[in-house]
Amino acid sequence: MSGVALDLLLQAIPVGFVMFVVLNFGGLLTWVERKQSAIMQDRIGANRASIFGIRILGLLHPLADAVKMLTKEDFTPARADKLMFKLAPFVSVFFGLAAFATIPFGDTLQILGREIQLQAVTLNVGILYVLGMISLGVYGLMMAGWSSANNYALLGGQRAAALMISAEVAIGASIMGVVMVYGSLNMQDIARGQGEPLLPQFFGSWIPAWGLLTQPVAFILFLTAGIASTKRIPFDTPEGESEIIGYFVEYSGMKFGMFAMADFLETVVIAGMTTALFLGGWQVPYLQASGFVFPWGATVALPHLAVVGMQVGAFLTKVVVMIWFLMLIRWTLPRFRYDQAMRLGWLALFPLSVLNILVTGLVLLAVGKP
Repeated sequence: MSGVALDLLLQAIPVGFVMFVVLNFGGLLTWVERKQSAIMQDRIGANRASIFGIRILGLLHPLADAVKMLTKEDFTPARADKLMFKLAPFVSVFFGLAAFATIPFGDTLQILGREIQLQAVTLNVGILYVLGMISLGVYGLMMAGWSSANNYALLGGQRAAALMISAEVAIGASIMGVVMVYGSLNMQDIARGQGEPLLPQFFGSWIPAWGLLTQPVAFILFLTAGIASTKRIPFDTPEGESEIIGYFVEYSGMKFGMFAMADFLETVVIAGMTTALFLGGWQVPYLQASGFVFPWGATVALPHLAVVGMQVGAFLTKVVVMIWFLMLIRWTLPRFRYDQAMRLGWLALFPLSVLNILVTGLVLLAVGKP
């Protein structure tokens, strides 16, 4: 095998890992949402689908859902713009999946004398890329609402666009504080910066500089705006069945399923971004490339693959915890009215994010980099 072919094969490892993890997380969340909501409401939850009497805690329901949606009638309204109508769900899923590409799930993997960055795409402006992909996802919603030739669907698409714009402005503004603290738009650099000690002149090497500690206000603002960008309760005004039904009201079969998958993919992306920016990313406290190095001087040497495995495992564990938390909020809070959601985005989240930028700049001038 030539060197170029080997390089391409090795670079395909992080791409394949991201595709496998994100797509499987998206499919599995259909089961997680049912079971978690059932536990919270003292119900049994999904447990009927079976193969030869084997139910496996309801884990076969995602498979049953896929079969059902693939075999349902693929209905297209007579007055719809057929090209846009068919393209809209693919646009939503594509940008939801592509947004995860620059989120690092580990540091570096050394194999066959080569060093592989554990992120699908390495960009110096990775944060801008993720924000761009999330923003472009609104085109799928607007295309669905407009092309359906249904007034309720159009109203749902307009609501989705307004909600996502207000949320993404707040997301971008809240992230700026993180960028100022760690001095980079590269998400890998930010993840590595969170492994440095927090204010070593005061705390020594005991506390890592995770974004949750350096930017607690930005964490709350980002998480709130991130939930809004997923268009799920309490921010599901674009698809509130009791009000307007939603931008996908005319969709059936697998196209309807793709819109549901896009919402779950956005949930995974927000959980991944929260992990990478505020929860240390792939960092494990006191774990360095050579193994554990504790503040009191003790060390535990570990092989390279063990370190990489622990980093990837830590990242996935944090993402799972964040997804659980997002699901917890989704099944706890009531829906905001449309005007309440808009007021929260423009009159609360955005001004507070700008204020956080100002305060962060003043603190950095007074104290220096954490």
